[in-house]
Amino acid sequence: MKEIRLEFFLKTSPAVLFSRISTPSGLAEWFADNVKIEGKIFTFYWGTTEQQAQVLTMIPNIAISFRWLDMEPGYEFGFDIIQDELTGDVALIVTDNIDDEDAEDTSNLWISQVAKLKHMIGS
Repeated sequence: MKEIRLEFFLKTSPAVLFSRISTPSGLAEWFADNVKIEGKIFTFYWGTTEQQAQVLTMIPNIAISFRWLDMEPGYEFGFDIIQDELTGDVALIVTDNIDDEDAEDTSNLWISQVAKLKHMIGS
């Protein structure tokens, strides 16, 4: 298993960004076709495929992390929001634990998905 970590700068506030990474409606704008939540379980839909993830941590306007329920423990992904105190710049840090051979494809997928997110928030 390998951890990838990608950093993206967005022109938005931590609160707006957090709503896009932690709510079903926000995630459905850029991450999946549809998202439903029941308790701490998010169900993500892509076409006819669905996958469930449990929220592991959620710190409002700062971070959220998930664990895929259909995979062995350790396959987690998460989002951290960091705001520079001096410049006010906002960065989204995407962390994903994946199989070693999937690193390049997964990185490219995150880059593509976050590009959609940036477009949705006008960044």
